[in-house]
Order: sequence, then C-alpha cells, then structure tokens
Amino acid sequence: MKINKEGYKIIAVSGVCCAAIWALMYYMLEAHENGIMLIIISLLLLLFWFFIVSFFREPRRVKIHDNDLVFSPCDGRVVVTEMVRDDEYFHEERMQVSIFMSMTNVHINWYPVGGIVKYFKYHPGRFLIAWHPKSSTENERTTTVIETPYGKEVLFRQIAGVVARRVVSYMKVGEHAEQNNVCGFIKFGSRIDILLPKDARLLVEIGDSVVGTQTPIARINGFVEGENDDE
Repeated sequence: MKINKEGYKIIAVSGVCCAAIWALMYYMLEAHENGIMLIIISLLLLLFWFFIVSFFREPRRVKIHDNDLVFSPCDGRVVVTEMVRDDEYFHEERMQVSIFMSMTNVHINWYPVGGIVKYFKYHPGRFLIAWHPKSSTENERTTTVIETPYGKEVLFRQIAGVVARRVVSYMKVGEHAEQNNVCGFIKFGSRIDILLPKDARLLVEIGDSVVGTQTPIARINGFVEGENDDE
C-alpha cells in the first residue's frame, strides 16, 4: 500500500507517541503483573496507529480523460445538488455538487477536469461541521477555478471541518491541470464543493457514493440542449 507524502510526518509522530504510551503502560502494569490489560492497551494502540496509516493511503487508479465530463475530485457521498449564487469568482448562479468525506474515506483530492488553473485562493477560517451550510463560506478552504479546453470554467473548493484541520493544495494559477491527477489533500476530513455551469447535466444524486477519478458527476459538453437522460 502506497502512503501519500502528506502522511509521513503524522505517521512518524503518532508512531513515536504510541510507542511512548506503550512503554509507560508497560512500566506501570508490569509492576502489578497485569498482563491482560497490557495486551488490550497494546492492541488498541496498534489499531489506532494502523488507522492513522490507512488514512493516508494512496490507491492506484486508472486515469480517465474526458473533456466532456467532470469527475469526482474525492471519495465520499454526495450531500448537496442545488443552484447557488457564487460571489467569490463567477458572481452569478452555478450548479453546486458537494461531496462529504468521512474519516474512513481516502482523503486525496484530484482535478475533476483538465485545463488551465485560472484562479486560486486560500481562505483561513473556522472549523464548522462539514455539512453545515455556512462551511462553504466560513471554514478554512481553498478555491480553484479551471478552464477546460472547451472554455468551460469549473470551480471547486476544498473545505476543512471539525476534525479536518488542514487543507493542502498543490495548485498554482497558470499551470496546466491534468484531469484526475492529484491536486491536494484534506487532513482528517471534510468536503469538496464543485460549482458547474448552469447547463451542466448532473449524473449523480444526493446520497450517491462516489469514487475519486472514477465517478463522473456531470457532463458539461457533448449533449444536445433539452435532451433527456433516459434517451
């Protein structure tokens, strides 16, 4: 299993802390010959450390490139599909899809579309629960806008939450973004908002589970206006 580079320091520090706690418990419990309790504590510490390691896992996935589609930028569950007004970049209504990432999800983030990074901004902020409506505008977050080869602009936000306390982004304005390449990481949680053109055709619904780089969430090109999904 490959480990993402964002986890190296945390894994090492947590491993040292677990070892220190185990050594202290061994010293305290060995004197009372409480071997069963020591075994239980050892297993709990080991499980905790393995959870930390697994949180930073980096799965190998097939890279799909399709300029007509917007792919999920993360693993998780769709919690919002609605029209919203964006006052940061577009200053108009856009279709928003929000994906919530639980503690057990892979927390690597990928570019949902390919193209040129037109806008990027880091916003310091609060740490409201990820599904709170105000988390999109008040939490620590990054905002990125990518212009696709067809001239469509897609905005997505990495949003920190109660547990997630750091958003990591590798994006820079003017750089070329390759669809489904790694673009960042949210440490221990949260969600991503994707703002699509108003005429985008959604391919997911609230409650759907999505897989980063593999699940198309919308079609922004290649469809006839007024065409039904069932046709």
